[in-house]
Amino acid sequence: MRLLYLAAIYLAAPVISAMLALRGLRDRSYWRNFGERFGLGPSAAGSPIWVHAVSVGEVQAATALVLALRQRYPETPVLVTTFTPTGAARARASLRDAAEVRFLPFDLPGSVRRFLDRTRPRLAVIIETELWPNLYRQCRLRRIPLIIASARLSRRSIDRYRRLGALFRETVRGGVVVAAQAEADADRFRALGAAAERTHITGNLKFDLTLPPDIHERGRTLRGHYAPGRAVWVAGSTHGGGEEEAVLEAHRYADAARSGALLVLAPRHPNRFDEVAGWLERQGVAFIRRSRSATDTAREGSDVLLLDTLGELLDFYAAADVAFVGGSLVPIGGHNLLEPASLGLPVLTGPHNCNGEDVARLLLDCGAAEMVRSGAELGSRVAALLADQALRREMGERGRAAVDRNRGALAKLLTLIDSLRDPAAGA
Repeated sequence: MRLLYLAAIYLAAPVISAMLALRGLRDRSYWRNFGERFGLGPSAAGSPIWVHAVSVGEVQAATALVLALRQRYPETPVLVTTFTPTGAARARASLRDAAEVRFLPFDLPGSVRRFLDRTRPRLAVIIETELWPNLYRQCRLRRIPLIIASARLSRRSIDRYRRLGALFRETVRGGVVVAAQAEADADRFRALGAAAERTHITGNLKFDLTLPPDIHERGRTLRGHYAPGRAVWVAGSTHGGGEEEAVLEAHRYADAARSGALLVLAPRHPNRFDEVAGWLERQGVAFIRRSRSATDTAREGSDVLLLDTLGELLDFYAAADVAFVGGSLVPIGGHNLLEPASLGLPVLTGPHNCNGEDVARLLLDCGAAEMVRSGAELGSRVAALLADQALRREMGERGRAAVDRNRGALAKLLTLIDSLRDPAAGA
């Protein structure tokens, strides 16, 4: 099975490289530091704690952890890896000087060895579920302690891993520590082969998000600039394939209900910003682009603000009355519902939330979120919420309370890290 995996990964690497290179024709960030995907790059400073967060959602979960690690072990550097350019940009923006940021190499034996030779991590923390057999094997051979933090494993995923037999049993055995989000996740990791004594339930790191102290002031400033005297709703992390069409349908419905609201439309992927702008033009929508708004003179007559910058979605949630979180009206699996909930916003989501099923169910069950299944239904709920301040406040308070009740994963994870980290390092 290992030989089959090696053959597959060697065949896949050129294809993935070509895809990333082609994406770079539209978004040059895909070309930046491309050698890091093959384990190249300068040597890391010191012997860092290494945290891997595959993309934007995991980077958001990792941010509080990285900041806590720097405070707990001030003499120990932190290295953050990610796979996507948007994840790397978000990590650099949110962590600034707190960590070095690189791309994770492909799971090729040579690439993994070069990466570990150059970085020499004393401890690896993998956020959520990134099971790379060659990477885990090299960590085991080099006796690098490895924790899967905020670990989750869906029923569908475990069936897929089980079909690959001993390969993934070997991956999660040995010295791997599993810090699972919930009991069901812990059970699935044990069934996959994780050692029972090394499998713990610590909770979801995403609940431990830390809001910037000036976030509400930043939100008020944005609202005063773009929508003085108007309601604002945000459609965050949206995708194509019909979702943005549904959002625009919803906005037109809300407008017909005389809401007069401004829609902040935030596509998930930067390489689609120009595509979405062109689509809005063809639809005859009066819109402005955040990236060009300093010189835009049509602000007062605009129906839509296209958020075509990185790292500002949280600020615009803070400026809004209602939030819809995308990737959920189409079968993507949903995105982070906790950011708007933690800000006290009523949250709307579609039915596709397999990427954060437990979070979605929690917010839906406590009345902090509502599920919609179409553009018309989304528009109806946006219009109703914008017209009912008391309901918005009630849903927002329930969401904020749910987030607060479920904090604590970070403290439990730090206790596990304490037990694995070399006590003499960084002393």
